[in-house]
Amino acid sequence: PKGATSFDVHATSAVTVHIIHSPMTKPMMNSRWPMDPDIEVVVTIDVTSRTINDNKVKISYYGQEGNELSVAWLYLTCVDVSLDVDLSRNGRVKSKGKDKAKWTWGPDGQGAVLLVNCDRDSPGAGGMDSSQVDIRTTADLQDMSVMLLRTQGPSAIFAEYQVVLHVPESDADKVRVFHAIRSDSRTHYKPVLGPDKLSYVLDHVGSGENTFYVEGLAFPDVGFSGLVSFSASLLEVPNMVRTPIFTDTVVFRVAPWIMTPNTQQPLEVFVCSIQQGSESNEVFLEVLLKKANCKLTICSEVETRSDRWIQDELEFGYVEAPHKTFPVVFDSPRNRGLKDFAFKKILGPDFGYVTREPPGKDISSLDSFGNLDVSPPVTVRGKEYPLGRILIGSPLPWASGRRMSKAVRDFLYAQKVQAPVEVYSEWLSVGHVDEFLTFVPAYDRKGFRLLLASPNACYKLFKEKQRQGHGEAAQLVGLKGTERRSIDEILADESLKNDNKHVQRCIDWNRDLLKQELGLSEQDIIDIPQLFVLKGSRADALFPDMV
Repeated sequence: PKGATSFDVHATSAVTVHIIHSPMTKPMMNSRWPMDPDIEVVVTIDVTSRTINDNKVKISYYGQEGNELSVAWLYLTCVDVSLDVDLSRNGRVKSKGKDKAKWTWGPDGQGAVLLVNCDRDSPGAGGMDSSQVDIRTTADLQDMSVMLLRTQGPSAIFAEYQVVLHVPESDADKVRVFHAIRSDSRTHYKPVLGPDKLSYVLDHVGSGENTFYVEGLAFPDVGFSGLVSFSASLLEVPNMVRTPIFTDTVVFRVAPWIMTPNTQQPLEVFVCSIQQGSESNEVFLEVLLKKANCKLTICSEVETRSDRWIQDELEFGYVEAPHKTFPVVFDSPRNRGLKDFAFKKILGPDFGYVTREPPGKDISSLDSFGNLDVSPPVTVRGKEYPLGRILIGSPLPWASGRRMSKAVRDFLYAQKVQAPVEVYSEWLSVGHVDEFLTFVPAYDRKGFRLLLASPNACYKLFKEKQRQGHGEAAQLVGLKGTERRSIDEILADESLKNDNKHVQRCIDWNRDLLKQELGLSEQDIIDIPQLFVLKGSRADALFPDMV
């Protein structure tokens, strides 16, 4: 008011008054504040209103003589609108978490986790559950993350305001949200947000909880970090012009696909049956059946369409959230006889499926998953990789040549938690990393050993046997298409020796790289005797090796 020189503020008990001022501004002797333009009065309420306008703030203005010139009243209604998720990653949704729009990695981090719903719980469904726009079985809910919208306040206030749940357009095609609506003693799950729905206005909002189930539709990849956000906004709607009053935002991270190392205890082994004549592996399967010590799935030639190279077709991994973990098979784009095997025979309840197809179908041998491996957990220069590091076979960094397709490599890099290392495998005719390296469990040191194919170790072994008088011992016995050769003949073959000098240099390059990128020492590596022969500029194993 005109002539006012000071003021004071009083409020009902639920209201807290904050006077924000510069250090130079002080209250007057009578606890009134001068009419300084830098002063702000901020009021907060921590108790939800029971009725409309049940909280009041009185501001009295005083003149030069201390006389009260005027009084202003502020009527307040406090409502609570809170969007909540499993912020602490302990499997429970708690309310009023701090920094809900922030997501951090690690055991002490925060932020909810979302699974890609890539299994098939729904009976009779043609594809993955994520391709269905409805929920056909309650088992499907177990793969989803819970999100709660809590509202409290006088029911009459929500007749004038709307509560809207919404998702950014950039995230909408990565997720789908279902609203659990109870009616007639049963629960209906209504799809409310997703690829074609950016917002959802809640009907009949009052004090209580609304439960939502969130599923992921896409794994992290190029252009998608894996982070998705949802917001709940309270909107004022006079004359249908919606004005936001308050917004609460939460963030999920889509769980990455995690590849499992072969040093872990197997749960299930897939093996192809070969029935063709002399190449039959019937005896092998009989022995394996007795010694597998786990579930053994034998894939018939009809199922595999006579494609025996199942290791090249698929790779097993898993996805994990606090509330659920399930395995996910990664199907390679090699697309030979086993092309449809993973989708038709492995995808099912609590067993997910993912694949990546390069545009134009430009596939090379390096796209087979014999060219994909993962180390056990390692620590490299103080940095921990508790899930190991993925190994991809490639050309030398500065060279051109065959590569795993960009679509597959981009997917593997985007998962982040198993930072890939590209090793040199293009020197091989087939070009797969599993032809010259693998990992085996050990009870000491790092808990594993790296096995590397080694021509040097093979020549050392043969020379030792020659000195012991075994130079005439025949090698390569029973190897189809290869004539028998004695140790003396192999050691006298200068062309073969030169081939293996080249191969050893290629393997030594990888040896140094793996020591650096996996934090290994020589004591962590075991050399496996092996010889190769060059066919043009690339090498084939002379006899069966790591594979």
